[in-house]
Amino acid sequence: MSKRVTWVLGLAVPAVLAMGSVGTLAQESAAPSTRPYEIYLSNGLIGNDWLQQMQRIAEVAVTKPPLAGRVNLHVETVENSAEAQISSLNNIIAAKPDAIIVHAASTSALDPTIEAACAAGIVVVSFSQVVTAPCPWKLNTNWASVNHDIPVWLANVLGGQGKILVDDGLPGSPISEASNIEIAKVLSEFPGIEVVGHYVSNYALGDEKAGVASLLAANPQVDGILTAGYGTGAIEALKEAGRPLVPIVAFAYNGTATECATETEPGLECFIYTHPPYLSADAIKMAVDVLDGNPPATQLTEADYPRLTTKQVEGDFSPGVEIQDLEVGTNVFPDLPPGLVLPVSPSWLEVTPEEAAGTGS
Repeated sequence: MSKRVTWVLGLAVPAVLAMGSVGTLAQESAAPSTRPYEIYLSNGLIGNDWLQQMQRIAEVAVTKPPLAGRVNLHVETVENSAEAQISSLNNIIAAKPDAIIVHAASTSALDPTIEAACAAGIVVVSFSQVVTAPCPWKLNTNWASVNHDIPVWLANVLGGQGKILVDDGLPGSPISEASNIEIAKVLSEFPGIEVVGHYVSNYALGDEKAGVASLLAANPQVDGILTAGYGTGAIEALKEAGRPLVPIVAFAYNGTATECATETEPGLECFIYTHPPYLSADAIKMAVDVLDGNPPATQLTEADYPRLTTKQVEGDFSPGVEIQDLEVGTNVFPDLPPGLVLPVSPSWLEVTPEEAAGTGS
């Protein structure tokens, strides 16, 4: 799978160095190490498919080129607690590794501990749930781009006319709040698109299905659904209500992609966006690049990962974003678990779908 990376606003390297990122300064002028780097993955959350896949891909990445032989990876996972992750990180810092990549249980509570790691000369990369401390390198999905493109696709696949349902995601979540603002802004540019109902999925399949079912009962015409989660809950709600299938936006779960790619009933078209678990592999590679003296151009990297679709349309999509056709066996895998998140591999590394799913090599 390929991806295109967009470098966006972040703290300039000199500013970070002025804040005391001594380890970063030393590494930028260093030659590549002749020994494997000792790198820890600190994960502060457990329990869902995304997190398990994220850890599996990190473990696979260091066994294959270009990272093979270059990294000794140590994985430290604690159970959904910032306090537990801070304690674990303190132990990691005491071990004096070359780098730590951090999937944070809290975007702010870990900041003093992260700063302590930087001050100790350890390269730190914060990914996915990015901390607010200024010293680490940071890697995340370009959510502004995602939140722009998903309503652009839905509005254009409907020809600029229609009644739609919109999922407000998880109340209180910063990602959901930012998404809702951008989606509303983009939809305001399509006067023929009318939002006839909002529901709250909590990113849960059952809540998505119940929310869509309730709004279907109140709205005789629904032409499209913009979900923040699975999509399959919305499809089930349409079928159980005896309603025609309609275009749907959803997150890139393999079960959703499979249903979209294999559905024979007319009407269903899909646009699937991702926040890929292979961010962990990208974070390891970023840490190695920094240690080799080849740091990113900015402290924050936000990447545009491929979108997947059953229907290509013209529209004002974000520049440089790749929109791939859904294709069974290429980027959707009916024989693998529905919770597998797509795509499974970055362009610089070959991870098989089976490796990502944990079902074999």
